[in-house]
Amino acid sequence: MEILIIEDEVRAQSQLQRMLKECNFYYELLDIIDTVEDAVLWFQKNITPDLVFMDIQLADGLSFEIFQNIDVKAPIIFITAFDQYAIQAFKVNSVDYLLKPIQKDNLNTALDKFLKSNKPAGIDPSILKQLLGSMQTPNNRQGLLVKEGNGFVQIKISDLMYCYSEDSITFGVTSNKRFIVEETMDELFNSLDQTKFFKINRGQIVAKTSIQKIDLYFNHRVKLSISNPRGQEFIVSRPKTSDFKKWMNT
Repeated sequence: MEILIIEDEVRAQSQLQRMLKECNFYYELLDIIDTVEDAVLWFQKNITPDLVFMDIQLADGLSFEIFQNIDVKAPIIFITAFDQYAIQAFKVNSVDYLLKPIQKDNLNTALDKFLKSNKPAGIDPSILKQLLGSMQTPNNRQGLLVKEGNGFVQIKISDLMYCYSEDSITFGVTSNKRFIVEETMDELFNSLDQTKFFKINRGQIVAKTSIQKIDLYFNHRVKLSISNPRGQEFIVSRPKTSDFKKWMNT
């Protein structure tokens, strides 16, 4: 059984491989891909795998965008941290979907469904169009509950300058302090108004209001000067650079 994993979180990649072994699912791993752009290139150059495990939120956008660029014939098990995405993904003719953190019983059920399924693979273009449109609605979240000492305090989203991930911990930064956020980068980013915040790479989210300067960087990327950087470098990944420029221009 040849499988492809499309997932941008290293920890999630390892967890999935470990759990597949625990489920006695024997497979050959063809590749692990972490961006929409690389996934499109992979499908263009390689044979169709027997099964694809695909995270919905990737480093450079939603994985649904893959299907706008290429016809994917393989059956897909979507993975997501968000119920709303999972329900929508299921309607896009996937074999099944798994919510993060993945549970062994749920993975077993999805694999059993895949092995017994006789349905033709493929993505319904009309449903895909509706799905992508629904992802554009801005989120109006106003507050963020964060750890402080032995308790919690609420930070205004309007005070949030940027967030970053370090050693699997998500940090948020305002003009005068840093705090721990009990959400993954994907969970946090998808709860924010994406007209005001941009995920510049897999480990950093920046607020538009915190960007002071944009400089050209090698390999067709750009480097940002951000208020209160706290030793962080802010480099927009190559697949995201074009979208970042469009975002800044709105």
